[in-house]
Amino acid sequence: MTARRPLPDTASVAHPVSGARLSAPAAERNAPAITQALQDIAPPSGKALEIASGTGQHVVGFARAMPGLIWQPTEIDAARRTSIDAYAQDAALPNLRAAIALDATETGWGARHGGQDLIVLINLLHLISAPEAQTVIGQAARALAPRGRFALYGPFLREGKATSEGDARFHASLCAQDPDIGYKDLAEVTEWLAAAGLDPFETLEMPANNILLVVERRA
Repeated sequence: MTARRPLPDTASVAHPVSGARLSAPAAERNAPAITQALQDIAPPSGKALEIASGTGQHVVGFARAMPGLIWQPTEIDAARRTSIDAYAQDAALPNLRAAIALDATETGWGARHGGQDLIVLINLLHLISAPEAQTVIGQAARALAPRGRFALYGPFLREGKATSEGDARFHASLCAQDPDIGYKDLAEVTEWLAAAGLDPFETLEMPANNILLVVERRA
């Protein structure tokens, strides 16, 4: 994904708050539940990579709640990388690294960022195309250490259908803006994960009809 896709105004919203920091309402809402769920499935120590860290609100909470992991945030957008670093500077956590540029839809990054014990991806799959999503999954599988875990959070279709009227409207708005994007079907994503050599570990129902899908790399 060499450039950001045009998205509806309701997608990937972030507002300036102070200094370089940005605030995303969705991150404020979902951070506590995601953090708790990750604590239950994360290894006690090792390397953790967050794909598409956005404003940085999530990863600061993750690093604080899971101090045994060394957290590496990544983000394609320069302004959001600056926001991540501003939050990290305020938090002053020894296990949180500076943000790095990463387009997870491009091939090759998995080999450059190998040995990850945990990879986290939040609210990205519905904003990219199916081929791009498969690339993200394939590269994440390459970046994981044996028995490393990949946690994907977001909205999914179930048997081709949205689970609420709000989700159906949002999915339709994404497709109207770009017919290549929109919600992915949970069963199809599960097939892509298996094809990449990732085994089911846990599937958690999350607030607002979202899912945290956790898979593990084969040894």
